[in-house]
Amino acid sequence: MALGPVRRHHRFVGNSYSYVFGPTIALIVIGLLVLVLRWAFSSKKTSVVAAAAKSGSADEYGMLVPVASPASFIDGEMVRRRLEDAGIRANLANTLDGPRVLVWPKDEDRARQVLIS
Repeated sequence: MALGPVRRHHRFVGNSYSYVFGPTIALIVIGLLVLVLRWAFSSKKTSVVAAAAKSGSADEYGMLVPVASPASFIDGEMVRRRLEDAGIRANLANTLDGPRVLVWPKDEDRARQVLIS
């Protein structure tokens, strides 16, 4: 039984440098990964995410003056909103001595009057 001529298919092998391309591309990818990971995990903390707030003493908040020392953060938020309803800009800060409601010096007397009434 004659089946005819046998055909053999030869794949194109390429030039003599073709064996270098695979490892070269692998090394480039690994190098890029190393650079990205070094940047991501560097000790220089330049993050786009804000750092957690640190508590300080009541006098470490610049020009702001403490006008109230509420028992809890919830009570402090109620006092802060009461001042804001009266048109006074107020901030609530968690200090080392507990929560404090802080206002600008020009609003201090008015804030104390609002809190008394």
